[in-house]
Amino acid sequence: MLTRRQGLKTIAASGLLVLTAMPVRAAVLDETFATFKADSDVAIDHSAWSKLLATYVVASPDAINRVRYADFKRDGHARLKQYIKDLEAVEVSSLARREQMAFWANLYNAKTIDIVLDAYPVKSIKDTSLGGGLLAVVTGGPWKAKVVTIAGARLSLDDIEHGILRPVFKDPRVHYAVNCASIGCPNIMREAFNATTLDAQLDAGARAYVNHRRGFAVMGGGLTASSIYDWFASDFGDEAGVLAHARTYAAPPLKQKLERISEISGYDYDWSLNEAPR
Repeated sequence: MLTRRQGLKTIAASGLLVLTAMPVRAAVLDETFATFKADSDVAIDHSAWSKLLATYVVASPDAINRVRYADFKRDGHARLKQYIKDLEAVEVSSLARREQMAFWANLYNAKTIDIVLDAYPVKSIKDTSLGGGLLAVVTGGPWKAKVVTIAGARLSLDDIEHGILRPVFKDPRVHYAVNCASIGCPNIMREAFNATTLDAQLDAGARAYVNHRRGFAVMGGGLTASSIYDWFASDFGDEAGVLAHARTYAAPPLKQKLERISEISGYDYDWSLNEAPR
């Protein structure tokens, strides 16, 4: 069976990815949502999201942030839905560039958790299929279904990540910003992204993931990396670019090992739900 990301490559190659509501082709989503106002001082209030994250995301001893989904569903889900509704009313083109990146990352993560909570209890986000075409049936998961409306356009999670965040901002650190509610994913933060702290937050996410075994693990002289670096190697340049990126954020013990490695031996990813123990 194809993984979600392998399926993404397949559909991109066949040219079948199409938006179903507003007639905006995925190929031009980056153009549709690339307009920003450089001198804008508009700041979106993400405090409601920060409060929810601080309440229901816990830092585990193994350095993986996990979500208390049962408690979140019972006590915080209505507030999460209101926050998403508030984001849908935002005029994105009126925002400065960093404010936009924080907006899209927060929207992606909030909607991802919302989808999981709607289906909870589940063992993996891949069990929360919402439709979205034949590929979605094969790969599972909610990523291709149209789940939010921004500026009149119905968008999927894949539209946000692959049609906007990646092509518009061209920053490989976006992979540490979006969270797929899985153990294998970079940590979901315990605070919302904000324009004023965005670079520091993205760098912190990169360091946390690169130095965790989910990101890179050197065993027996070989290097196993997260499948993210395989699925999206082009965002880092190539395999050599992935290794250079890893060395940039690696702490001294890992960096010393990486200096002696010139290739990645294999890739791995864990789709288990990032749920905190009850």
